[in-house]
Amino acid sequence: MRYYFLGIGGIGMSALARYFHRRGDEVSGYDRTPSPLTEELESEGIAVHYDDASERIPEGVDLVVYTPAVPQELAEFQALKASGVPMKKRSQVLGELTQGKHCIAVAGSHGKTTTTTMIAHLLSKAPCGCTAFLGGIGKNFDSNLWVDAKSDYVVVEADEYDRSFLQLHPYMAVITATDPDHLDIYGTHEAMMDAYVQFANQTADDGRLFIKEGVFQTSDGEPYVEYGHEHHDHHHEHGEHHDHAPHPALHAPLSTYTAHGIEVDYYAINVRTYNGNLFFDLRTPDGVLFDLEIDGTALFNVENAVAASAVALSCGLDQYQLRQGLKTFAGVRRRFDYRIREKSLVYIDDYAHHPKEIASTLESIRYLYPGKRVVGIFQPHLYSRTRDLADDFARVLGSLDELIMMPIYPAREKPILGVTSSMVLHKVDSMSKYLCTPDQVLELVPALCPDVVVTLGAGDIDRLVPRLEQVLREQVL
Repeated sequence: MRYYFLGIGGIGMSALARYFHRRGDEVSGYDRTPSPLTEELESEGIAVHYDDASERIPEGVDLVVYTPAVPQELAEFQALKASGVPMKKRSQVLGELTQGKHCIAVAGSHGKTTTTTMIAHLLSKAPCGCTAFLGGIGKNFDSNLWVDAKSDYVVVEADEYDRSFLQLHPYMAVITATDPDHLDIYGTHEAMMDAYVQFANQTADDGRLFIKEGVFQTSDGEPYVEYGHEHHDHHHEHGEHHDHAPHPALHAPLSTYTAHGIEVDYYAINVRTYNGNLFFDLRTPDGVLFDLEIDGTALFNVENAVAASAVALSCGLDQYQLRQGLKTFAGVRRRFDYRIREKSLVYIDDYAHHPKEIASTLESIRYLYPGKRVVGIFQPHLYSRTRDLADDFARVLGSLDELIMMPIYPAREKPILGVTSSMVLHKVDSMSKYLCTPDQVLELVPALCPDVVVTLGAGDIDRLVPRLEQVLREQVL
């Protein structure tokens, strides 16, 4: 087969491209700009070009895979559409690849990449094995793809953008969070929640659904959904109180989890830090697993570890396999990713681009480095998200000792009148705030005498990261 990818440099697209290439298919593609990821694809033997030119499309293409992030006015898109070559969205292809497999799909407005990668790592070290399509570069795999042709398990990140996750019919599903996001697609938070309910109810009857406690509640604490009849008694009682409420129901066999709490199926207790690592005890329906360890990571990853452990135990891992898997999990690039970790300076790079994600990242930094002077550099992602969540961004970013904002990364969007980084910066209740270009960031940060530096964002701020790391090593350390 000959596959052609429009937007091949995307994290999800590149995983599929790698999969087909490794399988022996002929793979090539287009992306708007070169990146470290496209350079890796080229080094692996996949042809990539960066000019929108239909004459660069190879002959004999059997299937075009495209991402909704690629504008349909693109010349190559129009040429391929007119040619009659079959075209499918990335999500459709991923849905087809997981059919007939034990698909484990992780969805959520945040937390899904780390949880997906953690599950994949745990299973890959156990006899059951897995193939995995990840939304980030897993450090254990040094890739966003892991292939085990002998395993029936396929672990995937379920993307809610463009309702892509509705192409999946998982054997097991995880929902980590349902905070408002992608309202340019859904219009309202309620419409987004409806899509999550539909995704949850596509879980197999003989599988299991794992949801973080509270993700299906309204802002006033009322249940958005009713739990199905197979859940535990304390949820029966909770549900009976709302028998006549017009809530949709979750039908799949259900387990709940959280980082803390007692009225859920899986939760952490006795969370503590020692020598830079986090330790916790895991309460499960079958008892307590003591002294589980995760290496040098963010506080919020305890919750991700609880979710991943619940899935892994349900897949048959024993406590020894689980314990060793968690301890050896190396994390994900750009997810609380330590670039410098010295006594005099810490530099962490993080993909956080939603207010809840940023708040969790900053909470972890304050927990791990109390009393330290924290300088944050944030690049907003999308005009629509910046407009919809401006007040929330301003509130969480105001907790930084020094805030540096970069111009908005537009991705697939055209500018929206009046929506700028300056608009958010104006709302931040702090005098220590700056608006900078990337080059200005490199000059300013060392002058602020930071103890901890954190870069935040999902755009092209990743290209600044190695340059900033070099400057900090030369001028601060």
